[in-house]
Amino acid sequence: MDRIWLKSYPPGVPAEIDARRFASLGEMFEDSCGRFRELPALESFGSAISFGALERLARDCGAFLQKGLRLAPGDRIAIMLPNLLQYPVALFGALRAGLTVVSVNPLYTRRSSRSSSPTRNPPPS
Repeated sequence: MDRIWLKSYPPGVPAEIDARRFASLGEMFEDSCGRFRELPALESFGSAISFGALERLARDCGAFLQKGLRLAPGDRIAIMLPNLLQYPVALFGALRAGLTVVSVNPLYTRRSSRSSSPTRNPPPS
């Protein structure tokens, strides 16, 4: 297969990654936030947040999920948000709290949303 997308990679971006470098997505997130703290992590509709700000917001969101909503590691949570800056904050906050994330498309119909509900077929206690 001709990997034509590699031509658009900026200098210094490798064509291959070591997928075993991190044990989890959360570990990769924490490493990236530490290394690139002052750099922009996300941009949407003319607004941007740095890796440091994303880490703080995700930490605060995770703390709210644990302390405010009393969710425990292993609990499942549905995130129904469009592609805005709030989505990665909620995603990484939930992952930091040890939750299992079920992403739900906000354009789903009510019937489709019910079939992907995290309370449907909950894991055995």
